[in-house]
Amino acid sequence: MPEEQKLSQSLCKSKLYVKKFGGTSVGSIERIEALAERIAKAYQAGERQVIVCSAMAGETNRLIALGGQVTAYGDPREMDMLISTGEQISIALMAMALQKRGIPARSLTGDQVQIHTNSQFGRAAIEQVDTDYLEQLLEQGIIPVVAGFQGRNPNGDVTTLGRGGSDTTAVALAAALSADECQIFTDVTGVFTTDPNLEPAAKRLDSISFSSMFEMARLGAKVLHPDSVAYAEKYRVPLRVLSSFEDGEGTLICFDGQYHQAGKVVGIAVSADLAMVSFDELDESSDRLAVLFKRLAEMGIETDLLSKTRSSASTVSFTIAQSWLERVLAELDSVSQTLNIGPVYFEQDLVRVSLVGNNNLAKTEVAAKVFDVLGKHGIHVKLVSSSAIKLALVIPQNHLRSAVCALHHAFELNEL
Repeated sequence: MPEEQKLSQSLCKSKLYVKKFGGTSVGSIERIEALAERIAKAYQAGERQVIVCSAMAGETNRLIALGGQVTAYGDPREMDMLISTGEQISIALMAMALQKRGIPARSLTGDQVQIHTNSQFGRAAIEQVDTDYLEQLLEQGIIPVVAGFQGRNPNGDVTTLGRGGSDTTAVALAAALSADECQIFTDVTGVFTTDPNLEPAAKRLDSISFSSMFEMARLGAKVLHPDSVAYAEKYRVPLRVLSSFEDGEGTLICFDGQYHQAGKVVGIAVSADLAMVSFDELDESSDRLAVLFKRLAEMGIETDLLSKTRSSASTVSFTIAQSWLERVLAELDSVSQTLNIGPVYFEQDLVRVSLVGNNNLAKTEVAAKVFDVLGKHGIHVKLVSSSAIKLALVIPQNHLRSAVCALHHAFELNEL
């Protein structure tokens, strides 16, 4: 039997892994060389692999700043064309590093793979992935090295998936190819109960449910992009978070009810550098508020923890990233007469601390315990939002570390 046919049959029987490497993982030539060595060993052991790379650490920010030197608010289509180039550098370097080791590899942009998205520049959603070319390469024993974070819209324009979108690229490829596992390699050894930089006693979780991981990611845990978690759950893609820097089992993202007791807090997510905006609604009208929040959404501004309370007038409060405050205040000023709102107030230097569990967190005893713990530390809660799976609190940023440490200890997360 010819050697090429033996190789083809061997590869067809081996497991397929989609492996995504983030910006810090490919942050230097030395790191790319180290990863290439790791990928080469897996290839020689018989693994089939599709590699997805982010831009090198800091490269996307550099490109955004470069565009900012031309115009403060660049055309979204042109910004996507600009910032998508960061991933092309990473994939070309990775393919070259693999080829140097005698491993057949080919770098591919999202357009070359045919990752189809809608036309929402800067925050596009993947609609379809063509796998014909990828499958041809895999059958030939060639490792596809794919640019994360990007695709193409129906007009053939380059689109990007939003910051952290390379995770979603990897999951979408794994789903389309029916991969045995999608592995997200990052600079930590897995998913932790909270940020170890805030709480040294934070524990790595062997596993976490899809629903809990989605909330952790959405509420500030940066280890996975929330869209990737939702996509993996929808298409039943086995998902694992691993370290690029050391060996280990990482954290498996699994389906609800398999590993954790319902109603138990499993993690604390943090989102810093927030601002809270408040105003009195002098003429109550949901339609008018809908116009305001639709306008903010069109500007790419995400609001969170919306609260509406009633006294002499209805007070509306919501949180935003502090970097958006100036634009939000300007927009409120321009529509204040149309909406008939009172004076606008704002607070800066806030942080959201969110307890995430596996359902049944919306219990009075959980909230009572949280407020008791924070009250003993003199921490005032500005806003609160709860659901069956999370309890989110907005507090002053200077109390962040003490709040996280106290809650982590109170809910015994160091003993998971």
